[in-house]
Amino acid sequence: MATASVSFKSREDHRKQLELEEARKAGLAPAEVDEDGKEINPHIPQYMSSAPWYLNSNKPSLKHQRKWKSDPNYTKSWYNRGERGFQAEKYRKGSCANCGAMTHDAKSCMERPRKVDESKQMDFAKVEKRVRTTGGGSTGTVRNLRIREDTAKYLLNLDVNSAYYDPKTRSMREDPLPDADPNEKFYAGDNQNRLSGQALEFKQLNLHAWEAFDKGQDVHLQAAPSQAELLYKNFKINKEKLKSHMKETIMEKYGNAATQEEIPRELLLGQSERQVEYDRTGRIIKGQETTLPKSKYEEDVYINNHTSVWGSWWKDFQWGYKCCRQTIRNSYCTGAAGIEAAEASGELMKANIARKEASEEKPALTEEKRLANWGTDVPEDLVFDQKKLAEALKKEDEKRREEKDERKRKYNVTYNDEVSPEEMEAYRMKKIHHDDPMKDFLH
Repeated sequence: MATASVSFKSREDHRKQLELEEARKAGLAPAEVDEDGKEINPHIPQYMSSAPWYLNSNKPSLKHQRKWKSDPNYTKSWYNRGERGFQAEKYRKGSCANCGAMTHDAKSCMERPRKVDESKQMDFAKVEKRVRTTGGGSTGTVRNLRIREDTAKYLLNLDVNSAYYDPKTRSMREDPLPDADPNEKFYAGDNQNRLSGQALEFKQLNLHAWEAFDKGQDVHLQAAPSQAELLYKNFKINKEKLKSHMKETIMEKYGNAATQEEIPRELLLGQSERQVEYDRTGRIIKGQETTLPKSKYEEDVYINNHTSVWGSWWKDFQWGYKCCRQTIRNSYCTGAAGIEAAEASGELMKANIARKEASEEKPALTEEKRLANWGTDVPEDLVFDQKKLAEALKKEDEKRREEKDERKRKYNVTYNDEVSPEEMEAYRMKKIHHDDPMKDFLH
């Protein structure tokens, strides 16, 4: 598991190695031993146990994970609080012209190129902080992801259902304005950077490393990135060679029409100098009639005694035969007699429909009887019989007394649905209105 990843193995050897690793993890096989005789934990991931290719490690070891390059200036003594280390104020000979460090020159400097003095430049995005280390305090510069004058990502679209913005990482993967003009947008989401530029090349490199590892090649992109990239370049070169070889083989077998002589202009435009003369009736006098190109399908094939092909007639969104006007494809042709019979049946059907509509009697409109005594507004010209009104008032009083004392209610009670105007007026007169302030003094 901790062997180097510079050698290539066959598929069978790779399978045996995987089985051995599984046995070591399960405790069925002894653990692997390094150069010093110490056992190596079989559960260590491969990207940690595999040594880089430039170390030329042929034996299993974990020395590449240890601090094998010791710093002579390293000290465990703690720094004094508030003490500042050495800071150069003037240019030192041999130092980097870009950042001022003595460890490298300007050509190999990894910092951003500085053309002007940052101390004299106004930059609102500059944030300085103190980094506390045992070697002494030093200052560093941390820059935000955008210029402060630019519009923030979360202000481009204020819709709640728009692209999600993560305030911790300041990332917005989706496009906040998907319906806007792409020529006018200066920001289309963080996913645009993942689908363009070197991101696609790195994705293809990672995919190639996975596929090569599955096929038995001992390659790992994180443990040996240079080896994986070199293998991917060789793979692309071999792929192009194979593609060109296949193209040449096909051209040798079938030829290349693009390299042949040019096609005559007459054939390209479909024109010729052949002359044909016609008479008044359209018959050819001189020359030969132009032949129409034939299709690979059968033409002018008539079946079931038809004199026209299927699809020569159209009516009511249906195709049919023109000779008999039938819409069933496998039907037998009936000719003009079938057309006359179809027209006669259609006229007969229309006549029957018209006769049925005429025979149906329309229901008579019933006038709604609206009695004035049932309404809320009593007309002025309504005259009541005083004798009948007095009897109705007496019946209404008896009815209300029965409602108050249930003992006076009879077992056999009959009701009459017909109400006279006098009874309705008595009901209105005896009715208690809840909004009446004198309702408590009526009875």
